[in-house]
Parts: sequence; structure tokens; C-alpha cells
Amino acid sequence: MTADTRNETAPVLVWFRRDLRLSDHAALTAACATGRPVIAVFIHDDAVAGLGAAPRFRLDLGLRALDAALREKGSRLILRRGGAQEVLRQLIVETGARSVYWTRLYDPASQARDSALKSALKQEGIEARSFAGHLLFEPWTVQTGTGGPYRVFSPMWRAVAGRAVDGLLPPPDRIAAPADWPGSEPLDDWQLQRGMRLGARVVAAHVQAGEAAALDRLDDFCASAMARYKAKRDLPGVDGTSRLSDYLSLGEISPHRCWAAALRAGEAGAAGAETFRKELVWREFAYHLMYHTPHILTENWRSEWQGFRWNTDGGTAPVTAWKQGRTGVPLVDAAMREMYVTGRMHNRARMIAASYLTKHLLTDWRIGRDWFEQHLTDWDPASNAMGWQWVAGCGPDASPYFRIFNPETQQQKFDPDGGYLRQWIAEGHRDPTPTALSYFDAVPESWALSPEMPYPQPVVGLREGRERALDAYHDWRG
Repeated sequence: MTADTRNETAPVLVWFRRDLRLSDHAALTAACATGRPVIAVFIHDDAVAGLGAAPRFRLDLGLRALDAALREKGSRLILRRGGAQEVLRQLIVETGARSVYWTRLYDPASQARDSALKSALKQEGIEARSFAGHLLFEPWTVQTGTGGPYRVFSPMWRAVAGRAVDGLLPPPDRIAAPADWPGSEPLDDWQLQRGMRLGARVVAAHVQAGEAAALDRLDDFCASAMARYKAKRDLPGVDGTSRLSDYLSLGEISPHRCWAAALRAGEAGAAGAETFRKELVWREFAYHLMYHTPHILTENWRSEWQGFRWNTDGGTAPVTAWKQGRTGVPLVDAAMREMYVTGRMHNRARMIAASYLTKHLLTDWRIGRDWFEQHLTDWDPASNAMGWQWVAGCGPDASPYFRIFNPETQQQKFDPDGGYLRQWIAEGHRDPTPTALSYFDAVPESWALSPEMPYPQPVVGLREGRERALDAYHDWRG
């Protein structure tokens, strides 16, 4: 057999990462188009090992759903643990594969890993191709009129609102299988759910993983909530958001499909369609900033904020109360408890909880960033970092530091009937809701909390906290 003949029949490895779907998957589509066998691979590397407990738990569910979807197409998901280069080289030896395809990622660690991998594979005569798919627009394709990335959201939105987006790709009818499958590690051996402990059972009741569930959720949102999205998206006590964030984070649905659905809804007269598209571009904005200014993940994006004197001790009594959802400020506590029970937190509530930590408690946004990374099933590196910096005042397009959310007035405006508070706070209520009681099942036993405990007094008065934050800001500004 000649080298050319061998290459015509050699399998293609498709390395899945944050693209756990079969449709709108350019790498998978291209691999199937070769007519050669396709081997889907997921690698438990340092990137997976570094995930927080809730994202690992959610990944476990996503991988199970992806494997089931692949099996319906005559394929399966091969699981391996180790460094990406070592694992893929070993699979190339085992299978005779001559090509490796994957969907691009944009965080600095993935960029460095993928660039080194592509170079090494090409030097060894292996075809290595990366494809778009995690974003609507590749970060290097969106520039200001003078060149360079956008650093303010509104002009970026205006620049891309009418731009063409890649078309949707159907899932393959069948995926050609190799003559012999390489070995795969049992997913249970990875113990991705272990970090959640008892909370896994609670959160699992609020998660439906996989591409099929994502598509159903998008259909439901378009049919029932898209039209009122602009009016209802800030009300945490109602079902007014898309709830697609965990699907987008793991790539169980593509942003292209969400964009196309919003365009159709807008053409049909849905009032919230443009607002939803803006939220998709806000996600893009976070990714473009991460790509062009990667220090946003770890450092104050605005360099002048390096000298601001945050509290950097995550173990103080007030910060611990914030982490536990026991600050004595009902809207802040409800937000944190929603996260422990469902793995998600309403966006309005996120802003209020983040503002309380960074301003009323004068605590470094990175402490909040790390806590959310542990507990959000929809954790996303770019959106999490930018969101925290936006609220804290040190990030791009930021809310000014002196704009301090008042949880009481926010509750009066966005939860006037107290429905969100009743949903998540049990103490002091004669007949607490099941979701409020679930919080006590989800949190660590070491916290020794029960619904019979009295609701706590505020760890800091709202006026006192606001004045202290403003004093710190003015002292810093001189």
C-alpha cells in the first residue's frame, strides 16, 4: 500500500473540547466529508483538571450525552487522560490516523497548547486543522476603523449587528467507523462529579445536558419568552431568560444557531430578538477582549486599578457570609443560594451579588471570580472574568466604581412581589418552598446550616457599606 493509498483510508481524529455537539460542527463536518473513518476523542488534560467542581460535574453530563449522540450515528467517544500532544500521538500510532481536526479556543493556555500541537503534528507529516465554531466572529476579523480590537461594547455591537454569520451545518447522517476502535477510559474513572459531593444530586435535578436538550430549550425560548425577553430578562423571579448559558459554554449549541433563531424571531416581530442578539455579542465582546488582552483573566484590565486596596483575604467573616449566602441581605443571599441549588444564577442577581462583594465588602473581584468558577455549571472563562471586572469598575466598558447597586432598591424594582426571595430563602417562613429547602441539602455539611436557624442580621449595613466603598475610592483617587 502506497503512502497516498494509506492516507485515503486513514482515520481522522476529531478532538472535542468546548464543542460537544454534532450539528454546526465544522471540524466534524470536514472530517466526515473526507469519506474516511472518524474517531471522536475527548482528552482529560490540565485544562479539564483545572476546572472547578460545578463545571467538572456539568462536563461529565455533557460527555455522556455526546457519547450517546455519537452512538446513534454509528460512532462513539474515545476518552483518554494526559497531555494533548502525548495522547494524540499515541492515538495516531494505535489507529494509523493521519489527520487531527478541532474547534478553536481563545484563552491563552489553549492558544499556546494548540499552536504547539499544530506545529508538532505538521512536522511529523500529520494534517492538523483548526476550525471556527465557538464564536460568531473570529477575534481577528472584528476591528475598529483605526485598527485593533473594540474596547467598548456599543460600537462593537454596531459593527457586527448586520454582519453575515456562517450558515448552519446539519449533523452527519452517519459517521464512518474504523475497522478497530482504540481503547477508551471509563468516564466513571475520571470521577468528574466527585467535587460536588452531596450537591451533585441537588444540581442534577436542574440540568438537562446535551445537544438535543439545548435545541429543545432554544425552541421553547423562541416560542414562549423571546418576544418578552427585553421586558422580562431582568426579573429574577420569572422565566424570562434563555437559560442557554451552560449549553453555549460547553458548545452543546452553537452561537450561530442562537443568532439565526433570533433573526427569524425578529423578522416575525418578536420585540426581544435584538436584545437577545446583543447578549450574544456581549459574550463575543468578552472573548475578543480575552484574546487581545489576556490579562483580563487574572489582572485588573485597567492598569491604573493595580493600586486599589482591595481586601484579598477570602476567609474573613463577611466574605464567608457572602460565600454561604448568609449576608443578611436577602437579594444577595437568594442569588448565592440559587447558584448552589441550580448551578446557575440569574444575571441581574449576579451583578448585585458581585457588587456587594466588591463594593460593600471591598473585596477583590478575583475572590468572587474563583468562587463562581467553583460553583457555576455555566462557568465560562471570558464571561466570568469580564463580568466581575465590569461590576468592580476595573474592567472594560465598566460600570463606574461609584455606581453601587443597592440590593434593597434593586429588589423593589426587579422583584417587587418578593417571589425570587421566597423561592430561595427558607429561614423565617412557615412553609418554605422546596427550592429554598434544597439549599440546605446542596451546601457542605461542614457549614452546619438548617432552615430552623434564624435569618442573619446584615454583616454590614447597606448605607455603611456604600459610604465605606466611596471613601476608599476617593482616598485612592486622591
